[in-house]
Amino acid sequence: MTQGLEPRHLILAGSLLGGGLVLALLLQLLVFRGLSRRAAGDRSRGSDIAVRALGDVAVATAVLVGAYGAVVSLPLRQAVSGGILRLLLAASILAGTVVLARLAGDLVRHQAVRRAGVAQSTSIFVNVTRFVVLVVGVLMLLQTFGVSIAPMLTALGVGGLAVALALQDTLANLFAGIHILASRKVQPGDFIRLDSGEEGYVVDINWRNTTIRQLPNNMVMVPNARLAGAILVNYHRPVEEMSVLVQVGVAYDSDLEQVERVTIDVARDVLREVEGGVPGFDPFIRFHTFGDFSVDFTVILRAREFTDQYLITHEFVKRLHRRYRAEEIEIPFPIRTVELRSGREPVRRMIGPEVQTARR
Repeated sequence: MTQGLEPRHLILAGSLLGGGLVLALLLQLLVFRGLSRRAAGDRSRGSDIAVRALGDVAVATAVLVGAYGAVVSLPLRQAVSGGILRLLLAASILAGTVVLARLAGDLVRHQAVRRAGVAQSTSIFVNVTRFVVLVVGVLMLLQTFGVSIAPMLTALGVGGLAVALALQDTLANLFAGIHILASRKVQPGDFIRLDSGEEGYVVDINWRNTTIRQLPNNMVMVPNARLAGAILVNYHRPVEEMSVLVQVGVAYDSDLEQVERVTIDVARDVLREVEGGVPGFDPFIRFHTFGDFSVDFTVILRAREFTDQYLITHEFVKRLHRRYRAEEIEIPFPIRTVELRSGREPVRRMIGPEVQTARR
């Protein structure tokens, strides 16, 4: 196994191996940890991804170089040293594959986040990318040890067909998720409503299902294939801003010009002062119906995002009610006329806020 192994050889080999480990530790603690802190605030350009990848490469290289130097310094037989060096080569390929898989996954996540404009990651692309890189690395590792991968690829092809037939639903969800993300019709962070009634923010789209967080903070898991075939409304596409429609009615004897002026004034104040309103939007109203007891119209406001409409509507109704009272604009109560027959003569009663005395 050895040819004249002496203590000095062991000391030298141990020194080289220990030096590689110490160098890797120093690089990780002193160099790349500080660079990671600096790059943490620069996520828009992916500097933190590059620093992590360089740190992984530097640490693995330092350890492997130290191990290689230790093996070369020992007076080992050619067969033994060759076997150890092949193991180090395999370790290098494995370490490089893991680093590349992590780097590729981080880059895919970075691009998905940058394009979607949200903090969540689309894990389906990340996982598929890492899996592909790991498979290529494993095949290279087998080729390094002299294992022919051609029969393996043939077996994988035949086995893959059998697996595809057995996992039709799973693969349907996988490709449906890829189609959803590739079409960019639904992205993490969007607020959607399905034709089955579920609605909420898309949290993540993974290889099997899409996670939706409802407004009560509950999670709904929807299979990707079902989501791809559903009729849905995306309230964040093409833009997050949306119109807010509020229905109002005033009495028939109201001055409609005054009603329009007062209502628009209140709407402008709400959009300017309430969080979630769009200050630059000019609100307007549209009269549309002569109702049973009121002239009905719609007030059109603008919200930055879907959930902002609730606070905007809340404040608008309060302020409009207060302003109508100050301007003496009446919001009528529902009134119905009911005819009651007593004998031959009908009895008419007006049903409203006060029940009036019937006249025979």
